[in-house]
Amino acid sequence: MRKILATTAIAAVALMALSGCSTRTESGGGDGAAAGFAKDSVIGVALPSKTSENWVLAGGLFEDGLEAAGYKGDVQYAGASTTVKDQQDQISAMVTNGAKVIIIGAADGGQLATQVQSARDAGAIVIAYDRLILNTEAVDYYVAYDNFNVGELQGQALLDGLASRGEAPYNIELFSGSSDDANSAVFFGGAMSVLQPKIDDGTLVVASGQTDIKQTATAGWKAENAQSRMDALLTSTYSDIPLHGVLSPNDTLARAIITSVKAAGKDIPIVTGQDSEVESVKSIMAGEQYSTINKDTRVLVDKAIEMVDVLQKGDTPEVNDEESYDNGKIVVPAYLLPPVIVTKENAAEAYANDPNLAPLTE
Repeated sequence: MRKILATTAIAAVALMALSGCSTRTESGGGDGAAAGFAKDSVIGVALPSKTSENWVLAGGLFEDGLEAAGYKGDVQYAGASTTVKDQQDQISAMVTNGAKVIIIGAADGGQLATQVQSARDAGAIVIAYDRLILNTEAVDYYVAYDNFNVGELQGQALLDGLASRGEAPYNIELFSGSSDDANSAVFFGGAMSVLQPKIDDGTLVVASGQTDIKQTATAGWKAENAQSRMDALLTSTYSDIPLHGVLSPNDTLARAIITSVKAAGKDIPIVTGQDSEVESVKSIMAGEQYSTINKDTRVLVDKAIEMVDVLQKGDTPEVNDEESYDNGKIVVPAYLLPPVIVTKENAAEAYANDPNLAPLTE
């Protein structure tokens, strides 16, 4: 069921037929992967625009980590206004500059097939970082947190938070991420695998009726888009009934939703999140946002660089999931890290080893 839901979710975003897909039988980008490469080679890192704290942190960690490991790191961010075109051009430049590995946090995973194929043709190895690259065979590995499980944890946190507030039924609203990010549908699919049975039995009521991912999407993961939609929902649906909970896919949107509710003079509902952003951890400790997800960017970047080290030696990186991440052309070998749900009750424990967040939970 998990694999079916994840694949269906990815297909819903990419709008592509999944017939005829096959699993990669060989890892790596051709001869370059088999032979390894020089320790001081160029390693490209293409990240989307700086829309959240975790992308900003990731860029700095990649710069420092690749330099410390002896590589020539080429870390690039796509611009905010022409994000996809910028990233396409940046990846092409990395290929031209002889990058041996290109790590890509996709701005739009459905629009990079030409660029990653060029990378493959040049002998480079492509690692999809955090977001799956869709509809191409030229992706060698995927490294991420288990994003379907992120959604499951968010859905369960919403149920747990609601149960702490009183008896069912509960009025809720659903938000999902940007439709150009393949992860959005995976998060939403995981959450709905938990929430849909409770919607079906009447425990949860989506009072607006907006349950389809196209209705719940938040373009560009932008806070102002989430806040605008929440404003509209409060006006159209919640003028005379309470809003008990909101499924939010990340912290930036969660805070925007809470801002909207506060401005309307209503009680703050149970609101989920993701990414352990500083302001959201503060909000959780203040009793406003209910939960977030801890996906330690330091650990994820370290894992990606570890993969580079293995490839540099001509060896095959470790993967732990060779079944779930069908991108429309192949099943991409993946290494998935476990996410952790964080509420006020377990925040101190969850962030005990994080020097930036631990002080916020004291």
